[in-house]
Amino acid sequence: MTRSSVGTICIFSLLALAWAGLYPLAVAAGTSPLKSSRAAVAPAESQDPNYWFQKGALCATYGNNQAAVSYFAKAITLEPGHSGAHFSQGVSYGQLGNYAAAVAAINRAIEMKPHSGLYHYGRARVYLLSGEKEKALADFRKAAALGDEDAQIYLKGLK
Repeated sequence: MTRSSVGTICIFSLLALAWAGLYPLAVAAGTSPLKSSRAAVAPAESQDPNYWFQKGALCATYGNNQAAVSYFAKAITLEPGHSGAHFSQGVSYGQLGNYAAAVAAINRAIEMKPHSGLYHYGRARVYLLSGEKEKALADFRKAAALGDEDAQIYLKGLK
């Protein structure tokens, strides 16, 4: 595995962790979409979209992106407006190399929360992976303008 592919995996894992509220910096910054009261683990037939979202985030963290996509889909079925599930599903699709599905899922998340720098940053990373550098640069700029620090750091590195 090349160093750049390891870096890409790390970036997408951190994005998924940050959104899932499992990455301490995201929690400390108050960016976790999870409700403050965490219910006990629900059974497999759970009707709680956050149960499936957390399960998907855990699978994505450990590299099982195919399962993550399925769990995020269950969360979306139960709560179609769960922008975090759409975004995380897009990140997992990106990890699988299915860039068209990744962009489509992240686009749905952006439609729900157009001012999310994280979402624009995530789509920019997918565009980079797919070779669409101009679209990636536009999204990095948008994410940076929305205050996303990772996008700002990326753009500074280009200079």
